[in-house]
Amino acid sequence: MMKITTGLMLALGMLTTMHVHGQDITENKFGKGLVNVVAKDSSYSANFAIRMQSLFTSNWDISEDDGFKTGETNFLVRRARLKFQGFAYTPKLTYKVELGLSNRDLSGASVYTGNTNRLILDAVVKWNFYENFELWAGQTKLPGNRERIISSASLETVDRSLVNSRFNIDRDMGVQLHHETNLGGSFLMREAVSIAQGEGRNVTAGNIGGLQYTGRLEFLPFGDFDDYSGADFAREATPKLAIGFSYDYNDNAVRTRSNSGAYMLTDTGFFETDVTTSFVDAMFKYRGFSAMAEYAHRSADNAFATNADGSLTGDAVNIGKGFNIQAGYLFKNNLQLLGRYTTIDLDDKVTQLVEDQYTVGLSKYIVKHKLKVQTDINYTDLNRGFNDNLNYRLQFELHL
Repeated sequence: MMKITTGLMLALGMLTTMHVHGQDITENKFGKGLVNVVAKDSSYSANFAIRMQSLFTSNWDISEDDGFKTGETNFLVRRARLKFQGFAYTPKLTYKVELGLSNRDLSGASVYTGNTNRLILDAVVKWNFYENFELWAGQTKLPGNRERIISSASLETVDRSLVNSRFNIDRDMGVQLHHETNLGGSFLMREAVSIAQGEGRNVTAGNIGGLQYTGRLEFLPFGDFDDYSGADFAREATPKLAIGFSYDYNDNAVRTRSNSGAYMLTDTGFFETDVTTSFVDAMFKYRGFSAMAEYAHRSADNAFATNADGSLTGDAVNIGKGFNIQAGYLFKNNLQLLGRYTTIDLDDKVTQLVEDQYTVGLSKYIVKHKLKVQTDINYTDLNRGFNDNLNYRLQFELHL
């Protein structure tokens, strides 16, 4: 026994010594990735980064008769991700791979995803093949609403709004074409079109319905700025504005939220209906003040899933509209105060759900969005007076 213990101690000592003497001192700075590699012949580059969000939530239901009901609290890893990006062969051919490791990122396994966890968030290559034209191929975010396209790591709120959760078109497999046009002076216009499978990320069972077609147009009348990130860290000396319009048509969609939500099954297979989703959004920044607004609308040719005999299955496309507006001010100590108002009005044909949510948030940025603490309190008024909810959240973000 003594010999075994002594051997283990010696082995541990050797490993410790090897670890100490094997440490590398890197010139990488915090928030720029753990590993940054460029080939000696400049034939490729690779950047590896990790990020995590730890979230605490507390909820209380409120009713007119009973007042506050017993609340529930949760601690969870909201996001835990690995990110890889760089170029291959030429700087004009870039790539991005992002993997989600948290339960919420992995959830949603089904026969349509090969009964496996949905590990892959992004796996896309981008080829700048001519001037300002860039072709994307693979799985990534579709050019939908601004709030969804903004990375969850770069939000000035704890999380996205109810408008996004109800109407966004998220990620999908397909191809996209992006272009930027200078309309004169500092006036910029960005265009993007996409053709995707139409059933969301990590689907392996093949295309069930038709394809999904998306177009987006953006105008930046006062020049380029960081319009896909929350908070005005640059403290823009002149007003900056970006206005975006997106239109999405999902041909023969088979899910309740266009390319997400539940599959609509019938006694003969899948219920298919054409679904359209449109967005109008804007981002404004000036001297530490930032504001963002979004409007979303979704409709369907036939919202109710039916069997062959015309009877209802119980599934329906979530159609309706929503509006979100938020504004915040970043103080010089990198503390930001923010307010948000969101309203959801789903079509009465499907449900009578109406949600009004009021949010007050506070963020402390230690290293901009790479290291921050955010908190907010949300009051949600359901159906204008019934089953209201009060929610408190506290979140820590680390992005190496």
